Amino acid sequence: MLSRLLVVEDNHGLVSNLFAFFEPRGYTLDAAPDGVVGLQLAQTGNYDAMVLDWTLPRLEGKEVARRLRASGSDLPILMLTVRDELPDKLAGFGAGVDDYLTKPFAFDELAARVEALIARSQGRVAGKTLRIGDLSFNTSTQEIDRNGTALQLNASCKKILALLMTASPLVVARGTLESALWGDNPPDSDLLRSHVYDLRKAIDGPHENKLIQTVPKIGYRIIASEAIDG
Repeated sequence: MLSRLLVVEDNHGLVSNLFAFFEPRGYTLDAAPDGVVGLQLAQTGNYDAMVLDWTLPRLEGKEVARRLRASGSDLPILMLTVRDELPDKLAGFGAGVDDYLTKPFAFDELAARVEALIARSQGRVAGKTLRIGDLSFNTSTQEIDRNGTALQLNASCKKILALLMTASPLVVARGTLESALWGDNPPDSDLLRSHVYDLRKAIDGPHENKLIQTVPKIGYRIIASEAIDG
C-alpha cells in the first residue's frame, strides 16, 4: 500500500538520502526545510506519518509537534535528533511525538519504526500498554486501569502519567514535566503541583500501595513497591 511521508529536516543531504531510500519502497515523500513550513504541510496535507527533526530553523521540532497536537491532529510523528538524554526524550514525548530515534541511525531501523507507526495509526496492531505494578495505561485507547478499576483523568494528568510511566523507575524533573505541558511558557502559579495532586488522588487515593512519589527539589517518579524492595 502506498504511504505518504512528510520529512521536516533542514539537512538537504539527509533529505536526499531519505527520498532515495523510501521512494523505491513505495512511499511518496514531501519535504519541508523548516518548522513553519513543516507545520503548515502537516496541517493541510494528507500524510500517513511525519519524520521530524528537533533542531529546525524558524520553529523547533518539539514546538511543531506540540502545535500539531494542540490542533487536534493525530498524525504519527517520529522525531530525529542527536539529543539522547532522557529529559530530551521525555520532552519530545510530552510534546506529542510517537517515537524517537537518535542520530546517527540505520535507515532500515527508521523504516521499521515508520512502518510500525503507520500500522498502529491504521489499527493494524494493538496499541502500547504501559504497566507499573497493578496500574496499566493503554496509550492507544487512553484507557487507564488500576487493579481492575477504570480511572478517568484529564488530558494534563494523562500526559504526566505517560511520562512518569515511560521513565519509571527514574525520576522525571519538574522542568521536564512543565515543558511537556506548557512548552517554553509555564504558568506563574504552581499548576504542576495541582495536576500531580489530582493525579495522585486518582491513582493512589484508595490504595494502600502508593505508586507516585515526590523527590524533593527534583521532581516525581512512579514506581511499584516491589521495585523499591528489590
